Amino acid sequence: MATVAFIGLGVMGFPMAGFLARAGHQVRVYNRTASRARDWLQEYAGEAFATPQEAASGAEVVFACVGNDDDLRQVTVGEQGAFAGMRAGTLFVDHTTASANVARELAQVAASQQVAFLDAPVSGGQAGAENGALTVMVGGEQADFERARPLIDCYARAVNLLGPVGSGQLCKMVNQICIAGVVQGLAEGLHFARAAGLDGEQVVEVISKGAAQSWQMENRYKTMLAGEYEHGFAVDWMRKDLGIVLDEAQRNGALLPVTALVDQFYSEVQALGGARWDTSSLFARLTNLRDFDSPRD
Repeated sequence: MATVAFIGLGVMGFPMAGFLARAGHQVRVYNRTASRARDWLQEYAGEAFATPQEAASGAEVVFACVGNDDDLRQVTVGEQGAFAGMRAGTLFVDHTTASANVARELAQVAASQQVAFLDAPVSGGQAGAENGALTVMVGGEQADFERARPLIDCYARAVNLLGPVGSGQLCKMVNQICIAGVVQGLAEGLHFARAAGLDGEQVVEVISKGAAQSWQMENRYKTMLAGEYEHGFAVDWMRKDLGIVLDEAQRNGALLPVTALVDQFYSEVQALGGARWDTSSLFARLTNLRDFDSPRD
């Protein structure tokens, strides 16, 4: 059993760290809001610390799952960051969805301290984290990947090494590009079905058995038709991710017209008050536009 640290106990990190504890590993946790760490200790065996540095001290592998590039820098190289507590020969695994640039930047800092680094963003959402069924996309060295994999397997159903540091984040960007297009297509399809007088549930029952099938269709169509969005992956988070995608596309020359358009649609959902709604709330935007455009008596 390993001694590990887990930094960031949000909706993803909380259950991920829990799976490590349930597997028998010694887990040292840190969260910016200390009450969240205390809540974690009510459910799992482990120890909470006041700083990332203290949590990382003595750990063989340190995991992080925080909000964005700046949050990640704060918990690694910031004052009392994790890197200050890590010994030579230890490993840092970052599950944050962040930029490829920050992954490369932090990998260089880690290497200067003889600490290994993997960027390992995840897909599967809160449900995937809670069910131990995440997909993990990894960038880094093969030996470091093999070292981390048995631990990541505690909360993942698929773990793949894509290439050098930064590759995991680039793969996660592809994931978000594909999701954005699929959710918009599903929203438009359900909107069209409703406008045409079809029963949306019957439509999905038929088309989900064919080429149109997707995870979004299987897991979100009922709540979309019911106008329920207080769950799942928040629009604010998706816009953060798409911002990273579009910035990277500016650098590498990729053409992403649909992604840019869907990002704009999500800004309109935010304006509707849906910043914390699930990403499937693109359907609410279409409903709102139709209601707005409909003639009034």
